[in-house]
Amino acid sequence: MGSFSIWHWLIVLLIVVMVFGTKKLKNLGGDLGGAVKGFKDGMKEGGSSDAKPEDKPAAQVAGAPAEKTTIDVEAKTKS
Repeated sequence: MGSFSIWHWLIVLLIVVMVFGTKKLKNLGGDLGGAVKGFKDGMKEGGSSDAKPEDKPAAQVAGAPAEKTTIDVEAKTKS
């Protein structure tokens, strides 16, 4: 009673196909596969530790002055 048999899963699959249709499910599968592939490619690029020193931005190079990115603003209350 606690687990589902193969017949339960087939009925659920049949209902899902009837509700969404095969074309929409095919598009969903393609989109999901593309997202997983993009994630894996991003992980490979982000994990490479063979970055050359000339690839670093100027603010990260030792001795280079850091760029000031703080913006001072004055907050006013609505009355």
